[in-house]
Amino acid sequence: MAVPKNALKKWEKVREFSLGLPGATEEFPWGESVAKVNKKVFVFLGMDDGSYPLAVTLKLKDDEAHAHALTSPGAEPAGYGLGRSGWVRIPLEEQGAPAAELLCDWVEESYRVIAPKKLITELDAR
Repeated sequence: MAVPKNALKKWEKVREFSLGLPGATEEFPWGESVAKVNKKVFVFLGMDDGSYPLAVTLKLKDDEAHAHALTSPGAEPAGYGLGRSGWVRIPLEEQGAPAAELLCDWVEESYRVIAPKKLITELDAR
């Protein structure tokens, strides 16, 4: 199944933004792309090969951002019990899915929850 171009573009922007954050690395546990900082995942990027609908999963501790993310079409608390600690899965292929800029804001928020203070200071200095 082909991935809609606009969803793929968003995904690529989010991935590029995620990996551009201080100390961020990309790994492929379970065959899906994740961005990590300090050996901890701050965004699950899933797969871009069309085997699953494109989505990003982020940790949003801020109540407002968390509630806003859950209003995205098809968004849901993440599976495997992660939803209880603030993780939200946001599909990118749905009509009305969030814009890349908003997704990147949420990625940054997720990063700030997980990254060590030293790297957050580096990010703030940019």
